[in-house]
Amino acid sequence: MYDSERLTRISENWFQESYWRTEDKVVGEASGRGSVVFVRHEDHNWVLRHYHRGGFVGRFIRDRYLWRGIEQTRAFREWRLLSELSERNLPVPVPIAARVRRFGVSYTADLITGYLSNTRSFESILDDGDACLEQWEIIGRTLRRFHDQGVNHPDLNVRNILVDGEKRVYLIDFDKGEIRGAGSWRHGNLRRLKRSLRKVALETGTAFDSHGWRALGHGYQPAP
Repeated sequence: MYDSERLTRISENWFQESYWRTEDKVVGEASGRGSVVFVRHEDHNWVLRHYHRGGFVGRFIRDRYLWRGIEQTRAFREWRLLSELSERNLPVPVPIAARVRRFGVSYTADLITGYLSNTRSFESILDDGDACLEQWEIIGRTLRRFHDQGVNHPDLNVRNILVDGEKRVYLIDFDKGEIRGAGSWRHGNLRRLKRSLRKVALETGTAFDSHGWRALGHGYQPAP
């Protein structure tokens, strides 16, 4: 599946990391679970991600998922969600293309999205001690925008929040994300983010930034 307004054709090779490396068009890569590389296609930079399993199951099954129909695959669901969010003018990567390969009762999946230039993860900003209260508040306001439109990001963490040079905030990695009605899931997203922030503080040997968290909460409050 691909965006026909951005592409006139699509190649199977584009979903192979080895192809981009052979063509010397890998311009970067991201750490963490899964395989994520930044590639150059003509005048555009893309992000290629191969879906990997996490948790206990991921120790034994690297990248296979149970087949439940094409529309229930990880790549197609995330592609369609990103397309919807882009149409709503929410700050997310543009979906470019998705691929699913079926192997009987299992499948593997890949996703290509547009690259968000001049951005850093909030984790990187925290590590460098560059987070100011204004930035925390902007993040809170951005999260509120998503939640007001019913966007559930179940893996909201400091790596999935990107900030550009103009302090604009983006959310990435919407695997398992969905649009749903109001509910306790909103608080679940925020609790997940707070756990992520505490983990960063523990890993870096710094104190949890309670002032920053209050500023985020202030930004998250609905407009009067």
